[in-house]
Formats: sequence, C-alpha cells, structure tokens
Amino acid sequence: MDVGLLFDLRNPAQWQRPWADHYARTLEFCEEADRRGAGGVWFTEHHLFEDGYLPQPLTFAAAAAARTKRVRIGTAVVLPALRKPAQLAEEAALVDLISGGRLELGLGAGYRLPEYQLFDTDFGRRFARTGDNIAEIQRLWATGGITPGPIQDPVPLWGGFYGPRGARLAGRLGIGFLHISHQLFPLYREGLIEGGHDPESARVSDLLPILLADDPEAAWERVAPHLAHQMNSYRQLSVEGTDAPVPPALELDQLRHRPEDGSFGLLEILTPEQAAARIHERVAGLPVQHLIFWASIAGMPDDLVTRHIELVSEQLPPLLDKQFQLAGGATTGGPISARNGHG
Repeated sequence: MDVGLLFDLRNPAQWQRPWADHYARTLEFCEEADRRGAGGVWFTEHHLFEDGYLPQPLTFAAAAAARTKRVRIGTAVVLPALRKPAQLAEEAALVDLISGGRLELGLGAGYRLPEYQLFDTDFGRRFARTGDNIAEIQRLWATGGITPGPIQDPVPLWGGFYGPRGARLAGRLGIGFLHISHQLFPLYREGLIEGGHDPESARVSDLLPILLADDPEAAWERVAPHLAHQMNSYRQLSVEGTDAPVPPALELDQLRHRPEDGSFGLLEILTPEQAAARIHERVAGLPVQHLIFWASIAGMPDDLVTRHIELVSEQLPPLLDKQFQLAGGATTGGPISARNGHG
C-alpha cells in the first residue's frame, strides 16, 4: 500500500494565477512529491468548470510521467464513456510507456449531464457504456489491438464507483474498487465471483478528504474559503442541466461537520499522528493498496501545499506502518510503503 496525492488543477478566479504558471507549478509539486518518496501522483477529470478543473487527465499525466522517476501515475478518474475505447487505450498505453510502466488507470461513469452533452454521449446509458468501454480497453491491450501497447501486463485498472451497481461492475470486470466502503465491499467481492475472478484478488483504494498540517487550527482559517469554493461549486454543478433544485451554499461553519456515523467529513485537517489513527479506524479489514489525498484545495496557498506534500510523503507512512503493526497486520493488505510504488 502506498500514499499519493491527487491534483485537479482548479484555479479559481479569486486566487487565480496565469494558467501556464499554474500548470508549471503543479508539475513542480509532482516532482516534489516524487523526490520526497510519495507513492503516486493522481489526476482527475471534469469539464466546463469555470475554475478550469482539469479536463484531460491523461495529457497531464504524460507530462508528470516525463518529470518524475518513481511515483505511480494515476487517474482518479477518467470517464471512458466520453471517449472511443481505442482512443483511451492508446492514450493510456503511451502514459505507461513514458512512465516506464507506472500507470494506474482509474475509470468512472461521472455524474454531470452537461459533460455528456459536450461529448454528444447518452447520459442515461453511462454505466452500460462505461462497463463496455472498460472491457473493450482490456481486450485491445490483451490482443494487441492497438500499438504500441503498454509495458505493464496488465495495467492496474480501478473502478471509481460509489454505489451498489458500480461496486458489482468493478468486480465483474476484475478490476480494483476505487472506493473504501465496508458496506459496498461485499458487493464488489460478489461481482468478482460473478465475473469468474478470484475474490481474494480484491483490492481497494480511495481519495481521502484529509489534509495534513503542523497546526490544523491555523490551517483551517486559511483553507476554509478554498474549501467553500470547492464544495459549493460541486454542489451547484452536480445538478446543472437537470430539474433538481440547486442546493444552498454551505457556510464556513458547516464545513467542519463530521457525520455521526464516524465517516469522513468534507475535509479533515489533521496532524500526521491524528491522520494515521483516523485512517486506521476507517480502513481496517479492507485490502487497501493506495491512499490518495487532495494535493491542494481549490488554489490554496503554496506553502500549505508544500508542507502537506512533505507530511504525506515522509511523516505519514511510518505512522501508518506503526498502526498496522499494532493491529497485528490485520488492518489492510500489507505494510505501507510510500517508496515501493505499487504494493
């Protein structure tokens, strides 16, 4: 299992820097994560966000692959229903080649109608199309249907789904489940069995809403406006193009609410020690391979991003190892190593 950082390249108007500078700075952050021993850098996809949310994660992943040496290069997620399977199979293969075999390809169905309209694709069939396209990508790679093919055989694939249907789909396809959920994990295992795959091959990963800081209270004051932008834009744009009402904007004092069931809040800013205990509590018993953290929250200050990368890459892994050892090795699929790339 490793720890990684996810970049969405959001650049809100109120904190905006020139776009070329923003992309260059993010590549520098990727290099910093690589130097400090992080296990992965991950990229995600949305379209038509005013703040420039990254629309083509594999393009940026190729740039990051060329600038790094050890980190896994991941997507969390790409939307295969918006692309021809052969196109996605070729693009992903090139990232794997450029990186020397470091690609982790996370795939999902998405949830925004305007994105499907932009690509002239049927939103109502997005789950069926997503499953079909993932299966076709697997076939193209396995049969040499595109050239050149990837280095890895197979490339690790992940299904980024958050409901029962998606959990079963990931299992039937024989890919990893990019969601840490004790409730959905049994359905994912059932899907593996339905698809003729060994249920012991189950593997899960997820993006955790945790930010690390030396002084969480001081960091909250500085991050809260950025988090408000991130959450409110998600909430507003998630219903765009539908008849659903736009949810009211969250106020700053609502951002720190933690659900009574103990699940993660919108964002938890913690010290590495606090984070290790909190993560152990939430992932115990699941075969976790990757823990992924937001690298930045909607244009937050660079000094906080840099320190967060340092803490995630260097200080958190040994603390997680200690938690694992105290649990007698029963927490996850194996010890945490930020430096071994793919555990």
